[in-house]
Amino acid sequence: MSQKGSCTTSCASKWALYAAILAVLYGIGSYLQSINSSFYRMDPAGLNDVFQATLATARAAGQDQNATFLVETVIGGIEKQYPAVRFRNDFTDKSQWMFNNAGGAMGSMFIIHASITEYLIIFGTATGTEGHTGVHTADDYFHILKGQQLAYSPGALVAEEYNQGDVHWLPRGEVQQYSMPRESWALEYAQGWIPLMLPFGFADGILSTLDVWTLYKTAVITGRHMIGNLLAGKI
Repeated sequence: MSQKGSCTTSCASKWALYAAILAVLYGIGSYLQSINSSFYRMDPAGLNDVFQATLATARAAGQDQNATFLVETVIGGIEKQYPAVRFRNDFTDKSQWMFNNAGGAMGSMFIIHASITEYLIIFGTATGTEGHTGVHTADDYFHILKGQQLAYSPGALVAEEYNQGDVHWLPRGEVQQYSMPRESWALEYAQGWIPLMLPFGFADGILSTLDVWTLYKTAVITGRHMIGNLLAGKI
């Protein structure tokens, strides 16, 4: 066989192998996606009930602009709503907060819960930020506790506006640009395959800010949550 013929056969075999690998990966991904929801322990409707009750309580107490009151109340309500789920509630411990640089945006977050299929965090900014949402393998529900979020998709000439009490739902796979003014805070809930979201959360730290301490802290705290939940039987 000529060298050219050998190369043609070899290349064809190589591409056939690549196609087979992609087909297997696609099949595994489709299967995992089909069983994903069976692992959820929280739900958007239940969290929205807690969120709205939190705002009602805050308004009645004249504390609807007090971020500390809002965060404390919403976490307490979530713990009552889902008593079987492991949560962290020590948000006043500053060591449990961390910066998050992702998609060009910068904010800070406190992880309430993180497992393989769900996460629940307080996310926001004291000074304001804007950036790219990222492309994710999870549905994201952004509950505005205080302040505002603006967002838009390609082709939109007017911004979507989310104010206190609103929920911004970003379906998995969709992307937007978003911004938040100063002193804006949200309860963020994601349902999907959470580990696949982590590269987006780490990319800016690795390639731009070089904030090694924050990267380390984020990995340790997230890993502690996920491993703890796995040991407790929560995927």
